Amino acid sequence: MRASCPIPLDPGVFAENINTEGIDLKHLPVGTHLRIGETEVEVTQIGKECHSDCAIKQAVGRCVMPTEGIFAVVVREGVVRPGDEIEILEAEA
Repeated sequence: MRASCPIPLDPGVFAENINTEGIDLKHLPVGTHLRIGETEVEVTQIGKECHSDCAIKQAVGRCVMPTEGIFAVVVREGVVRPGDEIEILEAEA
């Protein structure tokens, strides 16, 4: 956390649904399927236009959403638990 940060940067503070580590999600092609716990999701979008002065930019000095935010739809519902592995499946043809 930066000393000048107005809010604590704890997981979930920016309303992210799942926090990951050790996987480079932002370079996956749109259409890639991921197995996370019992679920399967399909990547639908990488990045998103940042509106001016969003909470992320205010907190850390730059917005990561244009390049690092990924979005997915649920293909198969299920339970995701902390520590579940994320498996990259084939991209949808």
